[in-house]
Amino acid sequence: MATTESQTRWRRKNRYVKKQLNVMARGQVHAWLEEVGDRFALRGKGEAVAFSAFVVQWLMQQSGHNAEAARLLDLLSDAYQSDRELYAP
Repeated sequence: MATTESQTRWRRKNRYVKKQLNVMARGQVHAWLEEVGDRFALRGKGEAVAFSAFVVQWLMQQSGHNAEAARLLDLLSDAYQSDRELYAP
């Protein structure tokens, strides 16, 4: 755990470009984030979260003019919604 002083320093340094995100997640989600990080040469779980959000945002943008992207996004959304309790913290 970071000290209060180092957290304050980090927040002061990054106040305009970053916000700290602490979330509770099941162990399997942490394992998936590590897998994503390894697969795409990312720097840890935080960057894996950012990459995952980037991928979803890209799919949402593409779905406006690409039927296959829209279909994939709908499939992913439906699959998550049906098993939501498995992934919730």
